[in-house]
Amino acid sequence: MNAFFDLVIGFSNWLWGTPMLLLLAGGGIFLTFRLGFFQFIHLGYIWKQTFGKMFQKSEDKDAISPFQAATAALASTIGASNIVGVPVAIAFGGPGAVFWMWVIALIGSASKFSEIVLGIKYREKNEAGEFAGGPTYYLAKGFKNKKLGKFLGMWFAFFLMIELIPSIATQAVSAVQTAGTIGIPPMVTGVGMALIVFIVVFGGIKRITQVTEKLVPVMALLYIVGALVIIFANITHLPGVIALIVKSAFSPVAATGGFAGSTVALALRWGAARGTYSNEAGMGTAPIAHATAETDHPVRQAFWGIFEITVDTLMVCSVTAFVVLITGMWETVPAAEAASIPALAFGKMFGPAGGIIVTVSILLFVLSTVIVLVFYGEKQAEFLFGYKFAKAWKYVYVVSILLGVFGGIEFLYQFLDFFLAMIILPNMLALIVMSKEVVELKNEFFTSEKYYLKDIKKKAQ
Repeated sequence: MNAFFDLVIGFSNWLWGTPMLLLLAGGGIFLTFRLGFFQFIHLGYIWKQTFGKMFQKSEDKDAISPFQAATAALASTIGASNIVGVPVAIAFGGPGAVFWMWVIALIGSASKFSEIVLGIKYREKNEAGEFAGGPTYYLAKGFKNKKLGKFLGMWFAFFLMIELIPSIATQAVSAVQTAGTIGIPPMVTGVGMALIVFIVVFGGIKRITQVTEKLVPVMALLYIVGALVIIFANITHLPGVIALIVKSAFSPVAATGGFAGSTVALALRWGAARGTYSNEAGMGTAPIAHATAETDHPVRQAFWGIFEITVDTLMVCSVTAFVVLITGMWETVPAAEAASIPALAFGKMFGPAGGIIVTVSILLFVLSTVIVLVFYGEKQAEFLFGYKFAKAWKYVYVVSILLGVFGGIEFLYQFLDFFLAMIILPNMLALIVMSKEVVELKNEFFTSEKYYLKDIKKKAQ
């Protein structure tokens, strides 16, 4: 068993070094140039079309609004990975891992935009009358070589269907370890979450979006406010923390206290992996949720992908990193217990109430994330084996929550990262090969009197 564990660790660490960096960063840079740096040039407009219209109601009460689709995707991206994944990255990769998370986020916005555009362009309706889309569809339908496209689509669907088992388990173990800091038994946490998820996910995508549109803003606000209080209370240490992050990205960090030390390679490996898993740029999972939205153009919905990265990595992950580093908890807590660091850091500032704040936030984050992950897995099973099989497969995901009660955090993350790479490979290939279609749709949106030019004229009036 130890030999297998070592093999998984070794291969996963190698894979998330140069190979995945070239694919994610290189692919993101290629798409950024291909799209003319639009995510920076039109940033103000993008924010007005997303943040500025967050609470705009859909005309069709039965349809999924752009905001509902975005919160469903955000429920997946803003999860335990933002609170627990960050200290895990720091625990195994050092403070420099945070820098590489930022890099992946900035570059990845073009990738996330592209996959949402393609997801909506190639979406279709299922037996229940719901939109279904994502890499499985644009790989199978958009590739000129149909046999290759179908194979890659099936590859993506299969590995994502499997990847979601350790993914859900890592979310659960985060909640279990955090709840343990305020005395809640692991089994109580695990069984409680499994029951809630079961009730929600068997209500379909409409119930999922109804739940997530209420949970996501609340949980994000609750956690961010608490984290900002800690940061501002220690504001004099912040410049030193930022300097440590940048310095550690390019130089080794020596062992100290509970921290075992880290190399530049490990900082890159854990930063890239946790950054990707956190914001989902290039993973191909976000377009599965976004494909369900009511929208007048694929590009307009894809703006929400850029919004998600800003909220997810550049806001939530950053404040988590600052809290972990500014309180010094990363130097005292062993890596195996990294999931408990945010709760302990909040407890250091707020006392017992701090642990409760983080525990509630984690539970809300995990619940909303797992609910959407089950939906993702259901869609992959539906693509491969049909609608009836997909409905049955959801039980596997509900049961996998209980793995978090017994699973070791490092092994689960290493196992997760292997399967994560397996779904990124075909998706990033699709984004690069089909980038011409994304460019055409982007140009159509920004040059048409029906979309961008119409919006600009409204503003001028």
